[in-house]
Amino acid sequence: MRRLIINADDFGLTAGVNRAIVEAHERGVVSSATLMANGQAFDEAVKLAGSRPRLGVGCHIVLVDGTPLVRDAATRTLLDGGSAGAPRFREGIARFAALALLGRLAPDEIEAEATAQIRKLQSAGIAVTHLDSHKHTHMFPQVFRPLLRAAKACGVTAIRNPFERIRAAEVASRPALWQRWAEVRLLRGLVKQFREAVGQAGLTTPDGTLAIVATGALDEGWLRRIVEQLPDGVWELVCHPGYNDAELQTVRTRLRKSREQELRILTSQSTRDLLETNGVKVISYGELAMNG
Repeated sequence: MRRLIINADDFGLTAGVNRAIVEAHERGVVSSATLMANGQAFDEAVKLAGSRPRLGVGCHIVLVDGTPLVRDAATRTLLDGGSAGAPRFREGIARFAALALLGRLAPDEIEAEATAQIRKLQSAGIAVTHLDSHKHTHMFPQVFRPLLRAAKACGVTAIRNPFERIRAAEVASRPALWQRWAEVRLLRGLVKQFREAVGQAGLTTPDGTLAIVATGALDEGWLRRIVEQLPDGVWELVCHPGYNDAELQTVRTRLRKSREQELRILTSQSTRDLLETNGVKVISYGELAMNG
């Protein structure tokens, strides 16, 4: 049996992203979303989620490109030391990844920040179904281990499997994606540690995640290949629907026009037909958590 969770990241980023995620859920195939506790449109996202019980809502843990909820020295290894004014996380993934691989990030700080973000959602009335992370920072053992502890302490029972298996041939004609493919392929060596840690923590996770490499470049052809080649099991498709409006221009993100393209794909009849024809059942993270 082939089951697919279609999860929209960045819920709470902007009003336009919120609106697109809701449309992709109500008129399309999105079954789950992950909410940013420190997103500028957080309050609106909470209200929208509250009236849509079929939408599984998780916590999109932010450790880069944003501001911490835990302040002062409690997050010092996660912060951009050159920032003036309010504390901020580092911009982008490169420096964060290097520090994570070198063991320079404090696990207790990651756990405290992740716990604060999860608790903020729960305090707002969100039944948090799962965790994932902005820019997939929980690919690294120094991050996923404290995130698992935070999840368990907060009663969250599922987490994204952030590792994607994708053949070189699938990106051969897309030079812009070669570097991202190489990075994702290199980090697949950590998948065994991740799955063992998830099992030890008593959480559940899908068999893998799809469209990480395709982020910002997902089109109908790529989606068709994903669905037609989907193996048995439970998989997650990562997506980022949104509106490329004036508010999005104020946010640090490389995903702008691609968000509207993804929204069109996720709400098209052809996508629903594709899933049905190939016998793929769309489920939410809430259903995964209930059924294991």
